[in-house]
Amino acid sequence: MEMVESTIWLVEVLAVIFIVAIGAAVLVAVVLFVADRIQTEDAIRRNYPVIGRFRHLFTELGEFFRQYFFAMDREELPFNRAQRDWVKRSSNGESNTVAFGSTRNIAAPGTPLFINAAFPPLDQQAAKTEPMIIGPTARHPYVAGSIFNLSGMSYGAISKPAVQALSRGCKEAEIWMNTGEGGLSEYHLEGGCDLVYQIGTAKFGVRDADGNLSEEKLREMAAHPQVKMFELKLAQGAKPGKGGILPAAKVTPEIAKIRGLQPGQAGISPNRHAEASNVDELLDLIVRLREVSGKPVGIKTVGGAKEPFEDLFERINARGLDCAPDFITLDGGEGGTGAAPMPLIDLVGMSIRESLPMVSGLRDAAGLKGRIRLIASGKLVNPGDVAWALAAGADFVVSARGFMFSLGCIQALKCNKNTCPTGITTHDPRFQKGLVVEDKWRKVARYALGIIEEVEIIAHSVGVTEPRQMRRRHVRLVQPDGTSIPMHEVHKRPELETRVAAE
Repeated sequence: MEMVESTIWLVEVLAVIFIVAIGAAVLVAVVLFVADRIQTEDAIRRNYPVIGRFRHLFTELGEFFRQYFFAMDREELPFNRAQRDWVKRSSNGESNTVAFGSTRNIAAPGTPLFINAAFPPLDQQAAKTEPMIIGPTARHPYVAGSIFNLSGMSYGAISKPAVQALSRGCKEAEIWMNTGEGGLSEYHLEGGCDLVYQIGTAKFGVRDADGNLSEEKLREMAAHPQVKMFELKLAQGAKPGKGGILPAAKVTPEIAKIRGLQPGQAGISPNRHAEASNVDELLDLIVRLREVSGKPVGIKTVGGAKEPFEDLFERINARGLDCAPDFITLDGGEGGTGAAPMPLIDLVGMSIRESLPMVSGLRDAAGLKGRIRLIASGKLVNPGDVAWALAAGADFVVSARGFMFSLGCIQALKCNKNTCPTGITTHDPRFQKGLVVEDKWRKVARYALGIIEEVEIIAHSVGVTEPRQMRRRHVRLVQPDGTSIPMHEVHKRPELETRVAAE
């Protein structure tokens, strides 16, 4: 009897809960209906109250569904699943061998195909990267040991644990870490890796109260033994002609102190360095930075046309090699950033696939190959990308987003909103707790070493004993008709078109 009474009581309670829930749902629907009818901003909600809200919901979720359910392995942009999965497997120390053939469409125009040697070196003669000197005329030249290094990502644009993991991972892999234009933090230093200090147009970290270059602060930064070089940022691929943008929500008191800003003040950099309005003024600034710091100094820019580079190399030869930048970091128009206007991301700047062969050819034709090192950047995250860049004329390759993937980036495209779900580009402690430095720094190191190892495998296959010995003749580019032709016929070197053997 008691069991029957208990059952009846439970049924009655559930019935009451159900009625209340239905009533609440009806009340909410009525409120939303009225609200949608009287609002004037959204025509869909005004004409289709309540159900019109699902359009916005499905639009927001569409990106998620495409990424996980509908997009094929090689369809997504900016990076497809095959690219991200390679980084993930490499970062986890898993094998990157695959079975049954490639899923890549090798008939797509522009696809690079490396030419295997008829008689490649034996295994004991496998290609190994040799160190290379940057800035031989500086008081403290830098001997760079790796062909693949970390590109600029500022503390502020990325989080404290991200910087810590990258610093430690770079040390383990013996590669350099670029600070980005946000200045030098203790988190860059704590890992013990080599550092490239990037000086942006706002000169964060080396500026005086008025925003001008402070030689005293420059000397202070150069005094750090880990700071090996300085990179003068003129432009970056995602937003040529526009300075850095750090949203106010990301400017914490600590970041504000490092940069010389007020907490909560957006970090908006000028579109160029006030001291450099022409080539000669740029060279003067490079000389000044090198004399004060004693370290190699280079520039970061984006290819837009050949004439500026022709002018640069012409003036260097006219003035003397002492005024030359020690390196040029060439970013492609496909480069990434945490925040940039869409027209600049989509439409401004030459692709690295076109600009790198052009600039390397102009540099070499000017006789500056041994003086100015060329560093390639812009969506080069897999071994084939890096090997292509070396064959096209780069001395080094740097990547930022590849290393973000090694940290666990899922391409959520929330970098500018301080809501990054993986803790990489946010200062919200709730999200940062997901990025465990003790785990992630090992992934960073494994990714870098995995890239280097597989680039050396490609170099060995084409028949050279050092990756930088790869030349344009070692690569064929697929044409629209499905055939391929050697890269040196597509991208001819200035004044060297007939000297194929020199490639």
